[in-house]
Amino acid sequence: MTGLALARAGVSVSPDDSISCISMGQVLYLQLVQPYPFPEGLRNTSMPELPEVQTVVSTLSPRTTGATIVGVDILRSDYVLPPGTNVREKLLKHRVVSVHRRGKRIIFQLDNEKRFLIHLGMTGRLTMECPGAARLLHTHVVLSLRDSSGNAFELHLRDPRRFGRFVWLEDDPGESGLGPEPLTITPNEFCRVLASSRRPIKSLLLDQEKIAGLGNIYADEALYLAQIHPLTPSDQIDAESGKALCRAVKQVLKQAIKHRGSTLRDYVDAQGEKGGFQLLHNVYDRAGEPCRRCGTEIARIVLGGRSTCFCPACQAAPELAVPKN
Repeated sequence: MTGLALARAGVSVSPDDSISCISMGQVLYLQLVQPYPFPEGLRNTSMPELPEVQTVVSTLSPRTTGATIVGVDILRSDYVLPPGTNVREKLLKHRVVSVHRRGKRIIFQLDNEKRFLIHLGMTGRLTMECPGAARLLHTHVVLSLRDSSGNAFELHLRDPRRFGRFVWLEDDPGESGLGPEPLTITPNEFCRVLASSRRPIKSLLLDQEKIAGLGNIYADEALYLAQIHPLTPSDQIDAESGKALCRAVKQVLKQAIKHRGSTLRDYVDAQGEKGGFQLLHNVYDRAGEPCRRCGTEIARIVLGGRSTCFCPACQAAPELAVPKN
């Protein structure tokens, strides 16, 4: 009964998990009180999110904008979408007009108004290298460019786990499947997004069709700042709390961009430099450590297949109601 109830809320439960059950009339209120064990080999594995992708774009754009593509090497054809695209023919001799971020996507626009995007997936790195630089293992795409001063450089796209992609967009702006940007969404629009779903708020924040760019790290951090439990049904968050969460999302993203993102394992910017925001995390990847606000041990559960960290004291658990058998 308890496992079924939590499964309905999207929480993974093992036979060893401890669950607190409180009976009140015909309703059981359930709470997972032990952190769900997370595979040690996958700990510290996180996808580059909005701050990391923005930092890559910010370090990439000044040199790449205005540069002409003079060489294209595709080392894994299956890394390119759509399948069979002749990327060399599409890109060669064209000038990069702009590089910008949309959600977690890096979008390049060319002088013929065509576009391509790069998604870094979980382990992708897009770095600027000197001409002829070593092509490290798992390098899938190399673009050779020459800037307006005649200086040559290369872009290396390396992705060990290959969850990222190089996508030829043609005339498509690259907006498909993306919700509003969290840095520009208005509080009222944000609250409407929350009201549109009964899913746990953490799950909704990770849905790129609802809000584009958030991921595991910054969803956990924003929920902590707003003092909202990750299992809280989205449509049960009132307007005041919803607006507080909107402010928290913007605050944590701006702080993370200022510190050049979070490097837990793979992420570096386009210059090969690591981020520093991981040193300021309040909850993410801090399970078992004391809360910086109240001293309570940070807990971790698995929600929708994703590790979720929170403070059980600062982020009060919602009441998960299911009919009693």
